[in-house]
Amino acid sequence: MKVWPIATAAVSAVLVTGGAFAAGGTPVRIGATEAHPAIRVGVVLNSLDNTFFLGVYEATKSEARRLGVRATVRSVTSNAELTGQAAQVRASIAEKNDCYVVNPITATNLVNALRGVRRPIINIDSPVDPLAAKRAHVRIRSYIGTDDFAAGRLGGVRMASLLRGGGDVALVGGLANNVNSGVRLSGFERGLQGSRVRVVAKVNADYDRTKAEIAAERILRTHPRISGFFAASDLMALGVADAVRAAGKAAKVKIIGLDGIPEAIDAVRAGSIDATVSQYPYVMGRMAVEACAAASAGVTLPARVDAPIALLTKDNVGRAIAAFPEPFQPYADPFSRLVRRAG
Repeated sequence: MKVWPIATAAVSAVLVTGGAFAAGGTPVRIGATEAHPAIRVGVVLNSLDNTFFLGVYEATKSEARRLGVRATVRSVTSNAELTGQAAQVRASIAEKNDCYVVNPITATNLVNALRGVRRPIINIDSPVDPLAAKRAHVRIRSYIGTDDFAAGRLGGVRMASLLRGGGDVALVGGLANNVNSGVRLSGFERGLQGSRVRVVAKVNADYDRTKAEIAAERILRTHPRISGFFAASDLMALGVADAVRAAGKAAKVKIIGLDGIPEAIDAVRAGSIDATVSQYPYVMGRMAVEACAAASAGVTLPARVDAPIALLTKDNVGRAIAAFPEPFQPYADPFSRLVRRAG
């Protein structure tokens, strides 16, 4: 399994500039000339201590080099830094970039910071609240992210398959006010419909492994006959696995996560997690830079593009590892065509 070759602690919360050349030093500029310099993109991400967002960062850096885009990337050090992330957006706007990529911590924490922006804004992963954006006259040109309901439903269908005879399960969500988490849990419950599996507990663990472990320990004591856990992120699924293993119930309790981060994929291969619904943050990062390149050239973007997802189990995890960080199945990327049109 590939590990991203940068130290996350050193990158988080500092300015990182992407290169402007593709491999081999050959520029692949979108209409750039001496009179019209390369497109400048300001990127603000969630905390890079989560390898999901690190994948977005790596793709942003790589695609910026390939397309000759000047990308400036900022990230917070914790998903509790709501105002700090907004300050990073304001700093990016002050640089007068040609396009902005935002990955908000919550649905509203960046809305005020984006007021007055006339350049294209690309929203990835966590959606900006559309009503709040409309009230603030903030226009999002395109949203790129996972269909979280579909991803959660994949997890629910898999859990129902694993627990054919029925059983009790617990749901572990992320931040209480995070849109993605709630939609994933709702999708999971939809996937259980028609089965004999019932949800007996729901908790939030703030996308934190240790908090998820503590929450799972409590649920295991309260519901000693629990048969499974679904966590809205892989970090939390790994925390659940820690608790289940410590309780001596690893062979009895099924665990499904969501994200497809390297450690969770390795855990699926080892059997400590039964499945993960993999997102592809590398694809999101690449699409975001492509979208900015196209939008800055005046090309109209699709309002929403769903990034690929895949259910990873022991049956296909080897293929997933071989293809990482790319999907192991074909997927559509409408922005690549738009970039060719812009060029």
